Amino acid sequence: MSDGLREVLFHSTVSSGINLFYNLSVVRRMIVKLIAYTENPDELSAAAAWGCTDHRPSYRILDELDRETAERVLDVVIPAGHHSVIEHASFTFSVEGVSRALTHQLVRHRMASYSQQSQRYIRFDSPEYVLPHTIRHNEEMKRRFEDAMKKAWGSYRELVEAGIPEEDARYVLPNAAKNNITITMNARELIHFFALRCCIRAQWEIRELACRMLVEVKKVAPKIFEKAGASCVALGYCPEPETCGRAPLLKDVLAAYQRGKGE
Repeated sequence: MSDGLREVLFHSTVSSGINLFYNLSVVRRMIVKLIAYTENPDELSAAAAWGCTDHRPSYRILDELDRETAERVLDVVIPAGHHSVIEHASFTFSVEGVSRALTHQLVRHRMASYSQQSQRYIRFDSPEYVLPHTIRHNEEMKRRFEDAMKKAWGSYRELVEAGIPEEDARYVLPNAAKNNITITMNARELIHFFALRCCIRAQWEIRELACRMLVEVKKVAPKIFEKAGASCVALGYCPEPETCGRAPLLKDVLAAYQRGKGE
């Protein structure tokens, strides 16, 4: 595990009395690479923000903008909720070796572009699938799961060899089937994605994907994503019905505030 990923997982999902790393790298071949992004995303977003209150066009502001000034601008606009300016920065990821169960969740984030490996045009002869940790550590259930995978791919091969088109034979393939996908999101949508999917309450596989993506964008846009992560990282409280222990629930924060007023 890289230091960057460990840090993101710690700050995004630290909880009391829970082993948060039990799933890490269960997706043994999950590979996430940031393959393209807007040049100087922090500075560009700051220039766009400054251009709203300046006579100069944003390209002139960008030419004259230094890193320190850009960070000061973003320190004002991002906490104030003026997030439209960070939509000008976009990030494209290549993701390898994740399950169809993951990508079904992923595409619910609609403010994004996706290009997914097709089961219609590619023939998948050998079983390649994601094995959940809860099954991996139960020998009997692991055996049954792997038998089910072999049967699914055996049926798939039989159908294809009988002349059934791959686009129809794929109907027998499971949610566990591995595939690759290319993802593009702007910074604002990424922050929203991280808020939901870096949380310990998110499903484990998409949580690992989100944390790996966050590690990558922090390298190139550290100011924009300074407080990105699970919702509680930015809010200081947990907006979920139950907390993992890292931050108090909103209702508890409000109750403490009311008690303070009454004293």
